[in-house]
Amino acid sequence: MEDDFTSHRATAGEARPSYLSYIDSETPPQRATSTPLRYRSIIKSPNSPTPQNRRPRLSVFKELDLDLMPGEHNREVLGDLTSFSTIRPSQRPHADSFDSLQSDDSLSDYYARSEISDDSMAFAGAQNGWMASWRVFSSSRLMMLALVFLVAMPLLHDTPLLGKAGPAIPGATAGVIKRTDLEKKDAVDEKMVLPRQNTNINVCNRWSQQSALVNGTLYLYGGRSSNDPSQTSNTWNNDFLSIDVTKSWDISAPSIIGLPRPSGPPPVANGFLWNSYDSLFLYGGEYSSEPTTTPSPYSLWEYNIPSKSWKEHQSPKSSTGNNSDGGNQPILGSAEGAGVTVPQLGRGFYFAGHEDPYTVNGWAQPIPRLYLKSLLEFTFPGYTNDGVQSLSGGKTAGSDGVWRNITQGGIQDTAEFPSRADSVLVYVPGYGVNGILVNMGGGTNESFTQMNVIDVYDIANSTWYKQSTTGKYPILRVNPCAVAASAADGSSTNIYMFGGQNLIPPGNQTQYDDMWILTIPSFTWISVDMSNQSVPPGRTGHTCNVWDGQMIVVGGYTGPPQNGLGCDSGFYVFNLSNNTWQNNFNSLTGADTQNQQLAQSKDPAGLSGSYGYEVPAAVQSVIGGKGTGGATITAPAQAATAGPLATGKPITYTVTGANGAVTTETGTAVAGSSHGGGGGPNIAAIVAGVVAGLFAILAGYLGFCTWIYRKQLKLYKNHVAMTQRAAAAGGPGEKAAFLTQSSSGPKNSTDQSSRNGASGVGSTPGTSGYEPVPPLPHGPPIGGNSTANSSVEDLAGEPSFVGVLLNPRRSLRVINRD
Repeated sequence: MEDDFTSHRATAGEARPSYLSYIDSETPPQRATSTPLRYRSIIKSPNSPTPQNRRPRLSVFKELDLDLMPGEHNREVLGDLTSFSTIRPSQRPHADSFDSLQSDDSLSDYYARSEISDDSMAFAGAQNGWMASWRVFSSSRLMMLALVFLVAMPLLHDTPLLGKAGPAIPGATAGVIKRTDLEKKDAVDEKMVLPRQNTNINVCNRWSQQSALVNGTLYLYGGRSSNDPSQTSNTWNNDFLSIDVTKSWDISAPSIIGLPRPSGPPPVANGFLWNSYDSLFLYGGEYSSEPTTTPSPYSLWEYNIPSKSWKEHQSPKSSTGNNSDGGNQPILGSAEGAGVTVPQLGRGFYFAGHEDPYTVNGWAQPIPRLYLKSLLEFTFPGYTNDGVQSLSGGKTAGSDGVWRNITQGGIQDTAEFPSRADSVLVYVPGYGVNGILVNMGGGTNESFTQMNVIDVYDIANSTWYKQSTTGKYPILRVNPCAVAASAADGSSTNIYMFGGQNLIPPGNQTQYDDMWILTIPSFTWISVDMSNQSVPPGRTGHTCNVWDGQMIVVGGYTGPPQNGLGCDSGFYVFNLSNNTWQNNFNSLTGADTQNQQLAQSKDPAGLSGSYGYEVPAAVQSVIGGKGTGGATITAPAQAATAGPLATGKPITYTVTGANGAVTTETGTAVAGSSHGGGGGPNIAAIVAGVVAGLFAILAGYLGFCTWIYRKQLKLYKNHVAMTQRAAAAGGPGEKAAFLTQSSSGPKNSTDQSSRNGASGVGSTPGTSGYEPVPPLPHGPPIGGNSTANSSVEDLAGEPSFVGVLLNPRRSLRVINRD
């Protein structure tokens, strides 16, 4: 992003506002050019011959052994030579030089003027001169030669002159000088990569680094760091750090180790660190702009964890596959894309991002930045991938892995699928054959991606879909971080997104400190209430990883120095189960090496880092269920129109408590499945369906009985009215039970015994306590003449709802006869 903290790159013909515009306005420091060292000759030829064709070569330091000179001349020679040696350098016939030995012509003049015999002079001069020169050579000059050797050899070691090529290695490369273990080179596929000094763990601020969490160790590589809040240049680095998450630690003193800085991988920021179960793969990233650094031709760098060595994979190219480019295209570097690793599939993904002069070798500054919307897929060495043509039929990738540039996956090449950078990508297992990737946030200089509609990628079909969300959704942002945690029974996967920044208006960015949950499959946004907590300052460019159900936040840019936040190297821990920030990381025991939920530990598709995670109450209130799962909403609230969300379901598992009791009754995934889908029969869904069906049948039966009861009751009332009118007119009448109660007896009783008390037929008025009701003045009785044809026996008493429930067939016969 041109306006964000990582991507501001001023190019010719354009001015890009940035939160670091005050940095970009400064002139990059110029590196001084070193002057090559010049060495004089160590020994100069004498100016005149000595007696017997040999004259001693004397040091300017005048180191003569005067005790060995002839006795009668000791004092005289000693006095003169001593006075000569104490002359200041500016007064001497020959100026002193640390790196040269010269013949001293002044001594020849001295001997010529003296009265010492030629033989004595020859003896004294030859013996003392030879011994002096030898002592000088064996002491100071030997030290100088060693120094020259140490300086010169590293400069020549890896040059074409000696038939070698590669980076210069400090220190001697031969002789008896031994290296420490830290200085030894690693030989990887005949390419030497030299570990350098350990990374400094004490920095003021750290941001834009790459991270990966493998087998209980969190690795951090590169990014940017400062030693002072006001530092504005030379922030790019190739720091290499690790944090042990198998042990508990306080956020003020994390269990961090500075690993050796490698000499091969470049210092980059905003790339991504993929990981298999035994290797890290560094993809992409941008080079320094302060000072300006030109990117090297792209190579993928792999760090083998067991051997602790780096390996370079040079000049990678794409392969033909589903919805991909034509293949055999060079893989270029990019930055600020969204990366994710799916180690159980042996693949890494990098979505969108941008290319510019700081990511691609040879990119001219006047060429505008290019925002991307392609999905780059890397299949790790030794893994299969049915989406790649060269790996069809179960073939596995070679030692360099296999690349695929996916450019036409469904809506990917349409206008409704915008280019973007600085978004996040999260893996969710259980939908389709291989699971899905969920993308959130991001944007370009001109537009930003709303999060009321989410882009979803089906891994198995290499196709993108869109899915609508419900609930209040986050506002526009770039560069947040996100992790996913799975309910113990797999019925829901909850994505936690923290922070990020708003780039509007340019030059006045806002860093966020909010936490959001996107619960899947409901696809409902939930805002986490952190009003009563101590929340870390808003940030962007931080990394988040999950282990033991806790989000580990590292680094992040918190704003320019004038914000007054000072140093914040950034180590924070958020408990995903109770939605609270805590002061320490609590390591849990009992998990497998991938830190899966216990119920999922036998399935490679189980989501790593979820061990100990419980669905928080805020999520339960939206999707139902309890801490271990049991979500009642098992489909998107806004129905999916296509793709795996429309047809697929999450992988579900049976969860048992500590006492062996079943806490959730769900299906079990196929053990050992490496594709994250398919699963066994969903018993919970079957049970729920049966129960729902029984309730539906019962509800239908009750409704049917209610309808019969109302019809029969209406028929009964019609017969009562007809009988009363017939009795008043002197007709044959019906049963006495249909007569109304007289004034001499109880009236309008609803008591069943009262209604059934008169059982005789043809009882006379007065004797039975009932009297006839006058006929209606007009028309036939209610119910028509058909009512008179109903069975007198069936209409002997007022019907009841319970009676209808117990014998609906009899009641149905009554109303059908009517």
